[in-house]
Amino acid sequence: MRTFYDFHLREGTGPIINPFPLDRSRQAGRANVHHNPMERFKHERTGRYRPKVAKRIPRRIPDEMFNAIFAALKYNRDRAMLAFWVSTGVRAEELLTSTNRDALPGEQVIGVIRKGTRDYQRVPASPDAFVWLRLAQEEAWRRGVPRGRNAPLWWTLRRPWRPLEYPAARAMFIRVQELLGSNWSLHDLRHTATYRMTSDPLVRLTDVQWVLAHKQLATLQIYLTPDSDEIVGHMLAHHARQEKKATKQPRPPLPAPGYDPASLDILFGRPNS
Repeated sequence: MRTFYDFHLREGTGPIINPFPLDRSRQAGRANVHHNPMERFKHERTGRYRPKVAKRIPRRIPDEMFNAIFAALKYNRDRAMLAFWVSTGVRAEELLTSTNRDALPGEQVIGVIRKGTRDYQRVPASPDAFVWLRLAQEEAWRRGVPRGRNAPLWWTLRRPWRPLEYPAARAMFIRVQELLGSNWSLHDLRHTATYRMTSDPLVRLTDVQWVLAHKQLATLQIYLTPDSDEIVGHMLAHHARQEKKATKQPRPPLPAPGYDPASLDILFGRPNS
């Protein structure tokens, strides 16, 4: 925007001043117009109307909402894809690159091609995902879908048979959510899988980093921040445990009027002064 207004300012077709200056304390003019040659230049890269984008907590699908979405699916192919996405944490387009030879139910892993590095990696998946995948394959093969070790793992549901692509998978996920009135995205399934893995105390963060193919371990820090509803639920459960614990412990009887301090010491087991 600053360059756009600079161009029209030079051509005489724009405003009198540039509304996006480099320096916040300067209203117009070029940068460093009064710079002292004995000092270094300042690193002025942020304009006045260019605030930093705040890092938001990744959206995750609650378990009850995910169960509702899963129950609203009509085809075993869609159930298999959602089961793989939410158990492996791979990106939506990465799962669509898998072939029949990449799915290994015996080892409970599935091979995908990573988006950035284009490396081939086998990631573990849940047993339910392979069950839904086998049901989807049997239905597709009976309808005449091409089969073979090198054939794509995911196909369209109608003729002519074509490998399933990301726009079609995204449209499927949008259609099922229109019935429920939600607005989750396919990438939120990756956030959901990451949150589930990081919430398990027996899973190491380095294992989650390898599964997600993150270069830096610090990237998982944003997934460790709980949302407000979860914090409220944890604190209410804490108060309920404390109340239950307090009701189990017998309370000492209150002393009668005109008690002796020495008897109070004996009651609470304190030594006499």
